[in-house]
Amino acid sequence: MITIEVKNKEISVKGHAGFKNSGSDIVCASVSSIIYTSINGILNIDKSAIKYIDNEKLLKIEILRKSTVVDILLDNMVGLLEEIENQYPENVKIIKKGG
Repeated sequence: MITIEVKNKEISVKGHAGFKNSGSDIVCASVSSIIYTSINGILNIDKSAIKYIDNEKLLKIEILRKSTVVDILLDNMVGLLEEIENQYPENVKIIKKGG
């Protein structure tokens, strides 16, 4: 299962959807596409708004500077991920935490 933790200043993504084998998993591909498109969009607008780490176990986005555009892109990303969660509840879980 992919677990996405959303906090005020940080978003972290862990796990594998387990919908299909690695490399042919449409759920993992969808989540990855949404996240990387959002990261690239934000960095194209403001390179200092976020920083992220990505390794085989964790993808973490740290929000360094908020703005209207950054907030819209992040809200859009979370909204799209929620749609994936709604369609594949056994494969994606979003946890929202304050702070």
